[in-house]
Amino acid sequence: MQIAEPDFSRRLNISLRARVTLIVVITPEEERAVSGIREVCESWDPSRQCIAWDCVGGFSVLVGPKTFPGQSRDPLAALDDMIKTGEDAVVILKDFHEYWNNPQVKRRIRNFSQEFRYNRRTIVILTPATRVPDEIRDEAVIVHFPPPNAAELSADLDTLITTSGITCSLTDGGREKIIQAALGMTLNQARRAFSKAIVAHGRLDDRDIDAIIAEKKDILSASDALEFYSYTETPENVGGLAVLKEWLVLRERAFTQEAKNFGLPAPKGIALIGIPGTGKSLTAKMIADIWHLPLLRLDVGSLFGSLVGESEERTRRALALAETISPCILWVDEIEKAFAFGSGDAGTSQRVFAHLLTWMQDKTSPCFVVATANNIAALPPELLRKGRFDEIFFLDLPTFEERREIFSVHLRKRKCIPAEFDLETLARESDGYVGAEIEQTIIDAMYRAFSENMRRVTTEDILTCMQAQVPLSVSQRETVAALRTWLAEGRAQSASRVTTSRAPMHGKTIALETFAHERP
Repeated sequence: MQIAEPDFSRRLNISLRARVTLIVVITPEEERAVSGIREVCESWDPSRQCIAWDCVGGFSVLVGPKTFPGQSRDPLAALDDMIKTGEDAVVILKDFHEYWNNPQVKRRIRNFSQEFRYNRRTIVILTPATRVPDEIRDEAVIVHFPPPNAAELSADLDTLITTSGITCSLTDGGREKIIQAALGMTLNQARRAFSKAIVAHGRLDDRDIDAIIAEKKDILSASDALEFYSYTETPENVGGLAVLKEWLVLRERAFTQEAKNFGLPAPKGIALIGIPGTGKSLTAKMIADIWHLPLLRLDVGSLFGSLVGESEERTRRALALAETISPCILWVDEIEKAFAFGSGDAGTSQRVFAHLLTWMQDKTSPCFVVATANNIAALPPELLRKGRFDEIFFLDLPTFEERREIFSVHLRKRKCIPAEFDLETLARESDGYVGAEIEQTIIDAMYRAFSENMRRVTTEDILTCMQAQVPLSVSQRETVAALRTWLAEGRAQSASRVTTSRAPMHGKTIALETFAHERP
């Protein structure tokens, strides 16, 4: 039986009162776990003895009578010494995961767990390892000790500020975001992150939010399926998509305590559907910047393993880790390719997909899912139904105004001055080009200028390179038309603002701009 309740003290108290004889606590935070167990023993029954054992110091009494005759450092002998404890004692065993492979140790633990059920002795094994031997798993209650909550982190931050004597210039919102950024870390990890931020600036202010977020990257080393993105994109670096940007800014404070007090639930996620190259992946990075939350990319290919049940277990671990790090952005890129069902995998992909769908529907942790897709036909209908996403946005071919903005963004990125270019002509001549293609024409033009004695890039260079490129709206005309028809049928909201170049169709809008560069 597994316990995943965040209220560790209450659940432990219930287990002790129910005379559970063997409890395995999975946590890397040994010190916090021992402190929690000790507090439960002291508050419930101070006369009840609480004893801790490790392979170096042997036995030490934490609560109750301070004398204990056994001092063995050998695990088998230590288990024998437990007979000398009182019949209502709690014995905390550290380091015992190092002896999981010893059949005598496992047998002795099972024997004691069976014998102790007739009195009030309880064995508590602390381990950082998630794997528990099958022989012991059946006898034990398995508890996943939760990381520190916001109140614990806030109190620890106050202690650090007081003892260090530094100046704290955090705003109320900045303090809340720093605590949110530290959620999911162990207490030691959070302390190190706070200390490094203080040392970097000699003070603590709102600038340190991103530094705390970056510290979470180390936590992800436990999962090959999650990749931490340290670098994000600002809204100024993403051209167009005005409606989507407004939607995101409106929910910037959605993960704050103020929003909870107001009665607002944390947003679940969005699906970004549309034409390749229109900025879906860029948008996922932009959301992390606007909301100041860590961005995790789920590599679905890494979820699948060769052993029976391995894929499902990897999926559970990856999603559990994302919940531990929450609040965060979980980005699932090209989700239609990740879960393309095949007949040769014995239903593994379907089971993994079903687990992800169930998690998206039922999750209570503030994990905001951003799913991107290019091929609508490959998406199962149950993925896009209401309840799993707050909104489905369609990223269409950019309008005239958006193309002009995209040209400005990419010219500035490459140290060019947009005012020196004829943006009106570039926007008009790039009709039918997506953002990625516009970026490539600028890069091609820069190579052209660089090869000619590193002269300055001109509008004519970009136009020449544009003429040599076949846009996706031409090479994949049928695919693009099918995607835009899907939008016109009212199945999603346009991520861009409707302009005069768009006209109504079937109750929604669809771009009617012609493709100026269409080839015969």
